[in-house]
Amino acid sequence: MINESAAWRELEAHAAELSQRHLRELFAAEPDRQACFTRHAAGLTLDLSKQRWSAETLTHLLALAEQAGVPGAIERLLAGERVNVSEDRPALHTALRLPAEASLVVEGEDLVPAVHRTLERMTEMVALFHAGQWRGATGKPIRDVVNLGVGGSDLGPLMVTHALTDYRPDDVHTIEVHFASTMDGSQLADYLLRLNPETTLFVLSSKSFTTIDTLSNANTARDWLMARLAGGDGVDTALIMRQHFIGVSASTEKMNEWGIAPAHQLEFWEWVGGRYSLWGAIGLPIALVTGMSHFRALLTGAHAMDRHFRETPMADNLPVLLALAGIWNVNFLDIRAHSILPYDGRLEYFAAYLEQLEMESNGKSVTHEGREVGYATCPVLWGQLGPNAQHAFYQLLHQGTQAVECDFIAPLRRYDRVEDAATRAHLKGQHRLTLANCFAQSRVLMLGDDAIDDDGPRPGHKRYRGNQPSSTLLLDELTPSTLGALIALYEHKVFVQATIWGINPFDQWGVELGKKIAGETQRILESHQGLATMDASTRALIEAAWAAEESL
Repeated sequence: MINESAAWRELEAHAAELSQRHLRELFAAEPDRQACFTRHAAGLTLDLSKQRWSAETLTHLLALAEQAGVPGAIERLLAGERVNVSEDRPALHTALRLPAEASLVVEGEDLVPAVHRTLERMTEMVALFHAGQWRGATGKPIRDVVNLGVGGSDLGPLMVTHALTDYRPDDVHTIEVHFASTMDGSQLADYLLRLNPETTLFVLSSKSFTTIDTLSNANTARDWLMARLAGGDGVDTALIMRQHFIGVSASTEKMNEWGIAPAHQLEFWEWVGGRYSLWGAIGLPIALVTGMSHFRALLTGAHAMDRHFRETPMADNLPVLLALAGIWNVNFLDIRAHSILPYDGRLEYFAAYLEQLEMESNGKSVTHEGREVGYATCPVLWGQLGPNAQHAFYQLLHQGTQAVECDFIAPLRRYDRVEDAATRAHLKGQHRLTLANCFAQSRVLMLGDDAIDDDGPRPGHKRYRGNQPSSTLLLDELTPSTLGALIALYEHKVFVQATIWGINPFDQWGVELGKKIAGETQRILESHQGLATMDASTRALIEAAWAAEESL
């Protein structure tokens, strides 16, 4: 395992020495530190100078990455080799953003034509919606689209549509997109109370088309439509199914069985993991909000990061460097918490998206060879919009006992497209205030009391220790292209860390186990049989549920 390597042992020895030094000492000792640890690519700037490391640290970490075979792993990933070892298949989300003129032959098949056929089908669908020509069963144009999905079929499209709301196209029939993922039906129930069944369409997004959360919501949506529309003038169930449902899945057979019209099915391939799927047909809600030109710009930005990842030496490679900073914190400084802090309201759901991307991918404790790891892997990831978090959990960051690595994310420019000059000036002032807070918070986390310009000793309850590591990611501007690059940056960071840890970031057997046990428990709840096989706590919980049902 990697912790038995010479590079790992050298890092342990180096960490024992460097961990005693404060970040303010490192800045004082290295006048060119900011330039040394800052890189640019695809409209992004990554400043790693506030990490608790030195140039020597990075040299050791790059040697570790070489020893772990990171360069070869990058090539195997992007060439379509079977890097998903436990499921014996490639992980080809990057193929979804290849340009039409590219070629990627995997096991004798060029994947690019099929990818672009799906993009063209999406283009045709979006054009119908935006022209007001996709009509419901009663002939009225669809106005509301509800995406029914969970996990990657929900978090990715939700995050991106919110981030790119400013990029709604002008002069088109407006489509409002909503998201329902909870299996208890609470989100969907709220929509069904407010939306008009005649002008509402549902997108069923499920790779397997067996996900119970999604199908439960889909069945409720179907019943709602049938109860309100079927039997009207010329409206039959077949027309309702055809005009009010779109399916996105890798299982054509199951979509057919459920009743999705073949013409309204979009392809999703087995070689794309759910949490990596927003780049293809799962991204239909994104395209409905932004238009296909902006959706394609999202793909272009991600592809630019893919090329950077593949072609740039590790010492200047943004995903590699971001990954190595995480390795250093988790494995050598024993920092097991990581907070994502965007300073832009449009990135409200970015932390939640990364929680799944990182913890579902790298929340593993067994290597490719089936050996228990002898070191920490994925940290606990969490976060919130930075301006809100400053009034919530920053107290712990500044004065708590828990060391936390932070990623600060902000666009340099905003509100350039606001037409009214006075409003634009006011909003730009607010943006400067936001940037001031972003930069100040990372500075105080780094320097502690040294960031405060006042005289005299500070009482203990007002002292800031500092020395909290952080990275700062600046976007030139939040556009479809830079957002695509930002997401791809974190995808590749996850892959590099998984390669070093020797784990598979493309399976999720823990999730599958939870689904299996939930199914067994559901059968007991419904049948009132098999209770004796449960542990004492679960038996009591099930009995409480039965008692509650009987009391109604």
